[in-house]
Amino acid sequence: MLYGMAKMTYRTTFTMDEVTITRIRRLAESWEVSQAAVIRRVVAEAAASERPDPSALLDELHRDGGGLGREAAESYLSDARDARQVWRSL
Repeated sequence: MLYGMAKMTYRTTFTMDEVTITRIRRLAESWEVSQAAVIRRVVAEAAASERPDPSALLDELHRDGGGLGREAAESYLSDARDARQVWRSL
């Protein structure tokens, strides 16, 4: 990186709709950067805020002992079974 700027090694062409191009241009003007810099910032932010895999979240929840306590979970399941039986009898 030279003087805080990334070394550009790829030139890419994208086809975008008018609304997207207008948004990119407005952001570039507002942020006082190039349109390419807008794309780089937005992609970097999206990558940083990417949601983890749901199964990984569930594993973490089980590992950390979070969520419902045993009694609350059993009560919930019991209520759900009772409600399901009522629904099936209709």
